Amino acid sequence: MATQSSHPQQLMRSERRMFSASDDSAMMKQIQSTHSPDGRFLDVKPILQVIDNVLRHLTPTIDPHALNGGQGHMDAIDDSSATMDSNGMLEALAFLVQKISCEISCKCSGGGDAHATTMVLLNTLSSYSWDAKVVLTLAAFAVNFGECWLVLQLCTTNSLAKSVALLKQLPDILEYSHTLKPHFDALHKLIKAMMQVTKCIVEFTELPSQYISSDVPPMSIAVAHIPTAAYWTIRSVVACAAQITSLVGTRYEFVTSTSEAWELSSLAHKVCSIHEHLQKILQLCHQHIDEKKQTEAYEGLKHSFGTPQLDNSKILLKIFSLSKEDPHSLLGPDKTKVHIEVLRRKHVLLLISDLGITHEEIQVLESLYKYDRVTSEVNYEIVWLPIVDRSAWNDSYQQKFLSLQSMMPWYTVNHPSIIEPAVVKYTREVWNFVKKPIVVTLDPLGKMTCPNALNMLWIWGNTAFPFTTDREASLWKAEAWTVELLVDGLEPNLSNWIRQEKVICLYGGEEMEWIESFTSATKNVAQFLGIGLEMVYVGKNNAKERVKKITGLINERQLSHAWQDANVWFFWKRLESMLFSKTQHGKTNEIDVIKQEVMTLLGYDGSEQGWAVFFSGTDMVRAKGDKVLNAIQSFEQWEDMARLSGFVSAIRGHLEGIADEHHCTRLILPGISGGIAETVVCAECGRTMEMYFMYRCCVE
Repeated sequence: MATQSSHPQQLMRSERRMFSASDDSAMMKQIQSTHSPDGRFLDVKPILQVIDNVLRHLTPTIDPHALNGGQGHMDAIDDSSATMDSNGMLEALAFLVQKISCEISCKCSGGGDAHATTMVLLNTLSSYSWDAKVVLTLAAFAVNFGECWLVLQLCTTNSLAKSVALLKQLPDILEYSHTLKPHFDALHKLIKAMMQVTKCIVEFTELPSQYISSDVPPMSIAVAHIPTAAYWTIRSVVACAAQITSLVGTRYEFVTSTSEAWELSSLAHKVCSIHEHLQKILQLCHQHIDEKKQTEAYEGLKHSFGTPQLDNSKILLKIFSLSKEDPHSLLGPDKTKVHIEVLRRKHVLLLISDLGITHEEIQVLESLYKYDRVTSEVNYEIVWLPIVDRSAWNDSYQQKFLSLQSMMPWYTVNHPSIIEPAVVKYTREVWNFVKKPIVVTLDPLGKMTCPNALNMLWIWGNTAFPFTTDREASLWKAEAWTVELLVDGLEPNLSNWIRQEKVICLYGGEEMEWIESFTSATKNVAQFLGIGLEMVYVGKNNAKERVKKITGLINERQLSHAWQDANVWFFWKRLESMLFSKTQHGKTNEIDVIKQEVMTLLGYDGSEQGWAVFFSGTDMVRAKGDKVLNAIQSFEQWEDMARLSGFVSAIRGHLEGIADEHHCTRLILPGISGGIAETVVCAECGRTMEMYFMYRCCVE
């Protein structure tokens, strides 16, 4: 038996010399020369599944403790994953597998050179693809040594297995099982690495050719490396076979040697390195395929929107990445899964936002959707389309998403992950979504009728239904710059004030000293003139906490009316929406009075001073804080005119006669989709304002 044992040891020692050699071009040419595929297709997945089952039985038992009665390890493995598909295929390949099995056994028993044996096997399998070569070689290895391990497992409990084990001299392995642990560990690592590389090679063959070509990177890189990977995997099979054969009839001199275990460990390291390299290439291939698929999906979405549809079903399926077989990834208002059919042939408003959408925005939309929609008898549905960064998703974002979702009384996606990158790209490139929420309207046929109807919703509410661009234009044609447009429904007493022909003053800012001086002086003038006056503090944009304190002081000292936080927020949101809506319709500042006045008020808010605007019927005047306060305090200069032509007309005339030696007007706008006109005129002097970029982080 010593002679038999020496041949595999010689084979293992030759492995050391071959392993140290690099995969040079001469060797590669030799490997490639064996490859002459005849074009036959062999589905190796079912075979690989059977091999995996065999080796999963085998590798857990490569453990000295398991060799003495390890039947429990075998029984614990479930064979149900082995499919019947492999039966007919293996029957047809049985002769070839047996031939390879005999070749491996003979070469290992006879002490053949590992490289030479590998080349013989490659020549035997020359007509097969690289993945088939590796899988068939592994199948032969699994047959030979699966049988050996099965006998070894059963020899302590089954008399037939015990007799076969005696003939094969397997009991010697049991005798030295503890000492052989390094050999078993090395075998386990190498077999695991062989399977990993094989599965990787097979995965390359399954990549969809319509999305990736073998002629260009990264697939061409994989094609160039697969022959080397196949060679070293088959050579590893030979090395494992040699090691296991050498264990049969083991003697003490082999047991005490560790060189063979080192050879297997070194080979396992090389094969693991090959696997890591292939995995990196495979990741690049999947990335390439994903990009191609997303480009295809993006172009498909563009084509669908550009093609007349019978209804909106196809468009909605694409937007929400649903399939006709499983169109249930939307949640209804009651947060249960619903069929996409519930939105069929309806006006659909796509609420597109990130997780930064505010509670105020949700609350205003909720009021329009749940209450005003019913009373105004308009029929539309809202669906939330959250746009998030998948790579940064974590538990915190998940909780934020669920919290926002629970606040929304309309349809939402089950999870942001169902929204494909192609849809995200479309929202950004076609609908110009950046960060601020937008509402894209789709008519019952799925046609996009407005790229952002949120401005309409803020300005006119459900009156703007069906929220089309044409409807927006017609609404603007009917509007004029009045206190009704500016205030809308934010002040419940507005209609009475107008009917009573009172002067209405809206003012803002955050200097309490100016507020007290201005309100006191203005009320004194109104009392002196004997006119009705109502003053409303509208706060300052993006200064919630500071405005809340000022509102408390105004109410405490009874200086004027003061709105609650929600109304202050909505006042400024509507002003911004008016500007954005006007800009989208392309009117210039010089001829659009409403746009000019809106920009003026936003400019006032951007300054560090207070400001005020007075309305009396259709008459209006506005000015910055110090200027308007000085005018009020100089009442004696325009008192006669006020009694003759009215308060607003008189103060306007007085203000127009005051020349500012210096002023600095700033217009601060949030980042939006759609852009702002490059030419903006100063409200104070009429000159073109300079454009700057400002980045702000304002935490109160």
